[in-house]
Amino acid sequence: MGSLIDIEDIRAAAAAIAGHVVRTPAVVSPGLTAHLGIPVTVKLELLQRTGSFKARGAFHKLLGLSAAERAAGVVAVSGGNHATALADAAGALGITATVVMPESAPARAAAAARASGADVRLTPDMPGAFALMDELVAAGSTLVHPFDDAVVIAGQGTVGLEFAADAPEVTDVLVSIGGGGLIAGVASAFHALAPHVRVWGAETEGADAMTRALAAGAPVPMTPTSIVSTLSAPYVSTLTLEHVRALVEDVLVVPDADAVRGSLTLAEEAKVWAEPAAGCLVPAAMQVLDHVGPDAHLGLVVCGGNVTAADVAAWTERFAATPLPARTPASH
Repeated sequence: MGSLIDIEDIRAAAAAIAGHVVRTPAVVSPGLTAHLGIPVTVKLELLQRTGSFKARGAFHKLLGLSAAERAAGVVAVSGGNHATALADAAGALGITATVVMPESAPARAAAAARASGADVRLTPDMPGAFALMDELVAAGSTLVHPFDDAVVIAGQGTVGLEFAADAPEVTDVLVSIGGGGLIAGVASAFHALAPHVRVWGAETEGADAMTRALAAGAPVPMTPTSIVSTLSAPYVSTLTLEHVRALVEDVLVVPDADAVRGSLTLAEEAKVWAEPAAGCLVPAAMQVLDHVGPDAHLGLVVCGGNVTAADVAAWTERFAATPLPARTPASH
């Protein structure tokens, strides 16, 4: 692809998907503000259709397909959230969908995709899921890639369009990274609308494909080992890497245990039930504050909430996890 999306792409996406997706709220979190010691505004994208931002890119892509592309049926690969979003959007628009997921993907994601009418195919691991997706595309299905698609990225960028409009006071925005589609879109929106705002990425150890790509100067294939399946892309794309290189301040990597602790912190302090893909933003925010100092106003894109109580309980036990301690002024 080779070129960055622009604000007109994102505005066009917003117009196209209006009425199909939720315009999620951005609210100041008194609990996180007290916990981190600086103002924090959260963009509650976990209240989106199917529980994550993925609905935006899925609807934007499907609404733009030709009649022939629709008739061929669509296929996607996913660690969970893209699958459920695509299945929901395809069901709403009367398009046949197949979603390929690794066996490690959340069982509720596969069940939700099936409930929306999609054909769910499970593979032993994420690289295998991408390989099967490629086979189905070669056989004639229409690809809806989770992140290597400018149309999908423009759809995800509507998160940033709304956030910039609703929270003009933010100085630093944190976004989780799987394949990089969300941060590419959000960073593009802020770059155009509020260029003074710094955008930061967050990954978990073992799902750090963007960090590896930045170090190597090109996408690097990897086998994800993080428990955070919804961030576990086996590579980022050249397209998303280009956006991050150009528009993102830095990408911070946190351990799985800290991502789980972040989810507990979001539950207790922000009163938000978020998956560890969003939980990783809290420890990453503490690192960002060490860089930017006490005058920041943080914005967190709480990207998804598709996690069961049983999942959280199991991870809490496995990592002996407790909420992250409050940040004190002495810590920077």
